[in-house]
Amino acid sequence: MNRRAFLQSVAVAATLPRAFAQSAPTATKLTDSLTLITGAGNNILSLAGDGALLVDCGDAAHSAEVLRLTGKVATVINTHWHPESTGANDALAQSGAKLVSSVATQLWMTQDIYHDWEKKTYPKRAKTAQPTQTFYETLKLTANGETIEMGLLPMAHTDGDIYVFFRDANVIAVGDAISPVRDPVLDWFGGGWLGGREDAQEKLLKLVDDKTRIVPSYGPVVGRAELQAEYDVTRKLFDRMIELVRKGMSAKEMLDEGLMKDLPRTFRDPYKFAYNAHKGFWAHHNSLGPDVL
Repeated sequence: MNRRAFLQSVAVAATLPRAFAQSAPTATKLTDSLTLITGAGNNILSLAGDGALLVDCGDAAHSAEVLRLTGKVATVINTHWHPESTGANDALAQSGAKLVSSVATQLWMTQDIYHDWEKKTYPKRAKTAQPTQTFYETLKLTANGETIEMGLLPMAHTDGDIYVFFRDANVIAVGDAISPVRDPVLDWFGGGWLGGREDAQEKLLKLVDDKTRIVPSYGPVVGRAELQAEYDVTRKLFDRMIELVRKGMSAKEMLDEGLMKDLPRTFRDPYKFAYNAHKGFWAHHNSLGPDVL
């Protein structure tokens, strides 16, 4: 290839959508019937059978690729409302899948949602993308030979977060209640906050054992030890932050005061995390004690 042709090919590549540069979704077996699908927006857990059951379904851009990997889908369970987890709801519902979520998750999909830290508005979802089976606290299903237990988590990421526990396989999907490879996202506008995240992780620790495989929205499958390590960091951050909130400090002042000093994990964007955590604390100030007004 001559220099002009090479430069032309580089210029064309630069104009292609980013999706072309990303690898296609891939599937990895966890058990004989459970498969982890990655690269579709977020992690998807697929239970094989006469019509697959999915926990989360990825973003809209990868819906066709997900269907090629799973075949017919009978049920999709949404762990929360964010579009990287539910973007394929429309396509899968139109192909015949039933959508399941907590009541709160379904309600968030019925309205426009503004995230100030992203300077972005998420429009309400089409009726076809909204779950038709919802629950408040718990729900149990039997599908494709598996006992599946679902339960509401205490506002770890949003106020509609759930876990989905495949009891027979001892595999649990937890959405964004844990975050092993990226900064935790506290959607304070949607009810998520640091105190809720601590409570949710404590609840998960009581549910799982040392052999449970835990599937987060992003990153690798982890075990109880990794969940415990993240809970320890969450608890330390909560204990530090509640004292700084009582002093009336801003997010920037908290960081300057050493909010994240000597933690066993690093944050790529400490200010974003501290800002959202700070907002969440003030949204839940009535649960922090009489000296927080």
